[in-house]
Amino acid sequence: MAIVKWNSAIDYVKGALTKPKKQDGHSHGDYLIGTHREAATTNPNCTRAYVKPADAYDRSTPVTSDERAQRTRFGAICKAVALRRKDLAHVAEDLAAFNAQKDTAGGYKTMRQYLWHICAAEIGG
Repeated sequence: MAIVKWNSAIDYVKGALTKPKKQDGHSHGDYLIGTHREAATTNPNCTRAYVKPADAYDRSTPVTSDERAQRTRFGAICKAVALRRKDLAHVAEDLAAFNAQKDTAGGYKTMRQYLWHICAAEIGG
């Protein structure tokens, strides 16, 4: 991992500094990514540069049936959470139940985490 020092004219750079070229609808080449941490900290090294190789995500094994089932279940839970968050019939009761459990031991700390638990239990698996 590199630590980047800029001259006085540049404060920081965030995002992709170089992107791979697209050929035939696919990216070919490496990414050069610059990051800048904005959180308060005592560490002076807030800017970093990373290179993501083009073959970083090439999979060496085929997708198994268990992985397909897990992906399908994950997608179903995501859709159920999104629908439940928008369903006005459940909002008040979900909010009351969430507030009642959030400060207990083992309680879910975010509403999305709580709804994920509820919807996962409904879907099963």
